[in-house]
Amino acid sequence: MKARDFADRVVASWRTHADRWLLASAATALATCLLQPGWPVERARFDHVIVLDITQSMDVQDESLDGKPASRLSYAKEALRRALLHLPCGSKVGWGVFTEYRAFLLFEPVEVCANLTELRATLAHIDGRMAWNGNSEIAKGLHSGLQVAKQLAGSPALVFVTDGHEAPPLSPQHRPAFDDKPGEVKGLIVGVGDARPSPIPKSDPSGKPLGFWEADEVAQADLYGRGRGTSVTGERMTEDAAEAPMPGLGATPGSEHLSALREPYLRLLARERGLGFMRLGSPDELAAALTGPVLAKPTQVRADGRIAFALLALILLLARHASPLRRLPLVNGLPTLRPAKRPK
Repeated sequence: MKARDFADRVVASWRTHADRWLLASAATALATCLLQPGWPVERARFDHVIVLDITQSMDVQDESLDGKPASRLSYAKEALRRALLHLPCGSKVGWGVFTEYRAFLLFEPVEVCANLTELRATLAHIDGRMAWNGNSEIAKGLHSGLQVAKQLAGSPALVFVTDGHEAPPLSPQHRPAFDDKPGEVKGLIVGVGDARPSPIPKSDPSGKPLGFWEADEVAQADLYGRGRGTSVTGERMTEDAAEAPMPGLGATPGSEHLSALREPYLRLLARERGLGFMRLGSPDELAAALTGPVLAKPTQVRADGRIAFALLALILLLARHASPLRRLPLVNGLPTLRPAKRPK
């Protein structure tokens, strides 16, 4: 009976002092916000080491930005700049560059929301003037990038942005082979450029344009037969069996001074190393790939409960102010503060 009496008293108090109850409840909800309530939830976060190819073939202007011709590198940088906004807070990104046969880490992955300005500023300054060599040995650079990502804490994914142009070109019979375990490092190869060949701009170390590379200025065939030395300690060359079909590496003897996206070759490298591949079509496509489930890292985070309690307080306050309106006389179906006229 005591419990029933208590319930009856609460109901009676509510009927008599509903406004006070609503106001007190709203105040309690707002006060709870000051305690920063929350609860643990599992969310997808993304950690990426993004390596950009800065060799001179990436200066080919076969992309478009705002209706104007743009180089492959500029287009990729703009797509990455926009993609940063799609990464959820708590995700991390670090930049790296590739030239010759090495991927060089500029800085380790940092949290995107707290360092968005710094990430965009450093990205804007990445260009071909940072290159220390003119060669572009894609397979070795990819291997180097995988090694960089594997050595970093947190096991970030590798995002390798390139057009796939090997310079000097490779023979399918004499490809560099490494002991990378497929899938050991998650990652994505992003292909940039048009499928139609275009002249490769030539520039000096300061970035001053010097025209375009001519056919007699670049190696047009694999240099293995000429005794090219290995550029990585312990490297060995893969000897494919004569009867086995040769993989397409995209080399174009006689036209190596022209460059196009070597998509089949990049897809081959991606399959061999357990990576994904995408051709960069638009910034939105890149953002979707960078936040895809394949590269996601389930992470325990603390959900912010302040929004829920603030919303509850707002609903209670609206209910408090709506309650008197229901008791007002109606004029033309709407509540009014003036008393309704009695019919004569």
